[in-house]
Amino acid sequence: ISFIPYLFKRFQNFLPFPGRIERFTFYLLDYNLCFDKQVVYMAVVGSFPFNSFLSGVLSCIGTAVLAVCLRIQVNKDNKEFKDVAPERAFADFILCNLVLHLVIMNFLG
Repeated sequence: ISFIPYLFKRFQNFLPFPGRIERFTFYLLDYNLCFDKQVVYMAVVGSFPFNSFLSGVLSCIGTAVLAVCLRIQVNKDNKEFKDVAPERAFADFILCNLVLHLVIMNFLG
């Protein structure tokens, strides 16, 4: 039981980012675990509705890529996006996620 707090403490020391950026890391970890679950499920059960599997995997990958882009834009140490307001970056993230998931829902049929 003392192993989990040890790992969490090591993880916090590994990330020199403020709390807001750290939340993106946990968000990305969540989507990575969702992707892993889907791949393991397909390996164990099979890929009968392959378009459903593909939609789920592409949803995880696409959302993770968009979250990485948001994380890069919100990071204050990044001088390339210093003119982009965090609210604008978040609005872009929401709009792109909406478009991504509309395409994925269309792909499902």
